[in-house]
Amino acid sequence: MRKKLFLSTLIISLITLTFSMLAVNLAFHQQFSDYLTKTNEATFEQLPSRLSSIYQNKGTWDQTALNEISPTLPLGTVVTLTDTSGKLIATLSHTTEDMMHGQNGMNMNMDMGMSASSSITSWKTKTLTMTGPLGTLGTALVRYPATAQILNPQDVLFQSSVFRSLIIAGGLALLFGIILSYFISRRLVAPLKRLTQAADRIGHGHLDERVAIQTKDEVGQLATAFNAMVDNLNRQETLRKQFTADIAHELRTPLTSIKSYIEAFQDNVLPADKENLSSIHEEIDRLVDLSSDLKDLNVAEMGALTLIFEPVSLNHLLDKVIHSLYPLIQEKQLTLIWNPPPELVTMSGDGRLLTRLFYNLVHNAYRYSDVGGQLTIALTQTPDFVEVRVSNTGIGISKDDLPFIFERFYRADKSRTRETGGTGIGLALVHQITTLHQGTITVKSGDGQKTEFIVQFPKEVNAPTEFSGEKN
Repeated sequence: MRKKLFLSTLIISLITLTFSMLAVNLAFHQQFSDYLTKTNEATFEQLPSRLSSIYQNKGTWDQTALNEISPTLPLGTVVTLTDTSGKLIATLSHTTEDMMHGQNGMNMNMDMGMSASSSITSWKTKTLTMTGPLGTLGTALVRYPATAQILNPQDVLFQSSVFRSLIIAGGLALLFGIILSYFISRRLVAPLKRLTQAADRIGHGHLDERVAIQTKDEVGQLATAFNAMVDNLNRQETLRKQFTADIAHELRTPLTSIKSYIEAFQDNVLPADKENLSSIHEEIDRLVDLSSDLKDLNVAEMGALTLIFEPVSLNHLLDKVIHSLYPLIQEKQLTLIWNPPPELVTMSGDGRLLTRLFYNLVHNAYRYSDVGGQLTIALTQTPDFVEVRVSNTGIGISKDDLPFIFERFYRADKSRTRETGGTGIGLALVHQITTLHQGTITVKSGDGQKTEFIVQFPKEVNAPTEFSGEKN
């Protein structure tokens, strides 16, 4: 990638430099040609007064003096002098051939001059009148190139020096571009190489790998996102290991209990009466609930959970949940505060899933309440939203655990006892069901403080027309 970046930057610099030099060279030619054309026009404006001065000083048209004017004419110019009667006085010219003959008497570069003269295809003419004290002295018919030719040795030398300067400046710019491209490509690719190496190490299981954030540009943002991704992977790996241990414990405990009962029945240590079979039934129910939670959570996270939206009375739904958990609440001697509003509070939703949601919340509040504590359930509504608050007094949730309690398999209590927590699936499922109903759930708590879950739902949910996946 570094080589490609270097070459692409170099090619762009080279193309830009080439076009810039061509544009500058073309503009210089045009501007310099315009300058020479204006200079020639100024020379022609002064020509009548110069010719008149020769006649007045000599009293006649002195051929020697006229010949001295020829080299001062613009290159390629031919001037035909005639008197007032139309008689030819002299022909003055300044061509490349004349210029070459004038250099030390040598006829040098004749072919170049002739080819240059022959290359002129556009000509201009003008008639100038020469006057003196006694009136008109004669006329001068001037024939000259429409575009000034850069054939004067001094002009050619100046043009060559400018072009040479362009070449030198272009070469220096190209060299600077090569050096700059090298360092820029190196600086851009270096952090990407570090990211690649870090990703390779993470792929081999080194989740402690991080990349240094040295800039705040797009590469720095990529490094920040990369580190956040690794933190999340690390947290998920920790949760996975914790979940494996939790599942092993939760499966082993009821299975061991069932096995013990069956062995006791086989050895005639215990009778297979109603009470003992009821204990086995409770352990089987625990396994069924665990598998059901896992199944529902997996389907919900895949977005394949089938929802049946219909009007749901939250008053009746919460009454039903509280009634099913009331024996447990009484057993723990909790004070239940539940004062449903007199008016009916309804929303659009899936009654079965909403029942599961509030059952998990109330059961969670019961589980983490102190014996003799208080459990409060409140239901309110606005024109557009309904709100349910479930709070309890108990051990609370630490500030460190609060951001993660809705993560699947996360448990604030790591002891894995049945009395202090399940597998950490319940709240993850609560969060998924809330999201499916386009609601929000928040929690307020602290170590040894009251814990309060706040769930808000819109009364009208924009239900999808189709859902994929299996029915539960």
